[in-house]
Amino acid sequence: MFNNKDDALVATLDTALTPEIHGRSLWYAARLRFSANRAAVASLLLLGLITLACVVGPWLLPHAFDSADWDAMSQPPTFKNMHWFGTDESGRDLLVRSLMGGRISLMVGLMATLSSVSLGIAWGATAGFLGGKVDAVMMRIVDMMYAVPYLLIAILMVTLLGRAFYLVVITITVFSWMDMARVVRGQTLSLRSKEFVEAARAIGVPTRRIIFQHIVPNLLGIVVIYTTVTVPGVILTESVLSFLGLGIQEPMTSWGVLIHDGAQVMEISPWILIFPSLLLSSALYCFNYIGDGMRDALDPKDR
Repeated sequence: MFNNKDDALVATLDTALTPEIHGRSLWYAARLRFSANRAAVASLLLLGLITLACVVGPWLLPHAFDSADWDAMSQPPTFKNMHWFGTDESGRDLLVRSLMGGRISLMVGLMATLSSVSLGIAWGATAGFLGGKVDAVMMRIVDMMYAVPYLLIAILMVTLLGRAFYLVVITITVFSWMDMARVVRGQTLSLRSKEFVEAARAIGVPTRRIIFQHIVPNLLGIVVIYTTVTVPGVILTESVLSFLGLGIQEPMTSWGVLIHDGAQVMEISPWILIFPSLLLSSALYCFNYIGDGMRDALDPKDR
């Protein structure tokens, strides 16, 4: 209680004149740091533009990705008939095929990355939290997976099961989750002795809920960083498989397929190789710069 009205008035004025202090969350501060990274922001905008063009472009352009213009076979880039990237040996518009190929490559990259990240998080968090013999056995399985040449298994799976889109995703997922599992396992080992985990154990929270409701949410920062690094690796793997004839097959296409086709005629029709290669390399560079920006934003001490 105040002794007199003057003290009450002074306290009221102090409260009114004192600015309200707002705390910053981790993600808000990370967004500010990411926005200050010009290379990462420019890469994000360019990647968004490429993705938008790949999604919307084939619907807006007058040519179908699998239709042939017999009067314009192997035509260089020209504004005639709206063949802005030229045509291939079958007279198919290269711009539409490049955008359609980008759509397929980005879809494979996204789906395979989500699958591999989910598997890696579940595997690594379980191994790190349980520890002991379970951890030893699970991580030795990861070590054995590293020793298997993925290209040999990819050839075997494609030969036995075919070249469908979902099989390409499964093939890439099988060999892209181990890095995430190791990273998550290492972070889980440092988190399982924290006070909030011990409190959850003390009140009888089941192990499964502790892992997925207490451990995993605290790993989102490192998971986001490694996800942005995994996507370009997955896209590049799909391109390599398609380049070798083990990935996406006709009539569908991808950047790897287009680069393979362009490499066959690069001396005669170099544009067939140049444009898909530029799109693929641009997307990969964007993902790498975004990954660097996310790393600096979420872990500023690592700069």
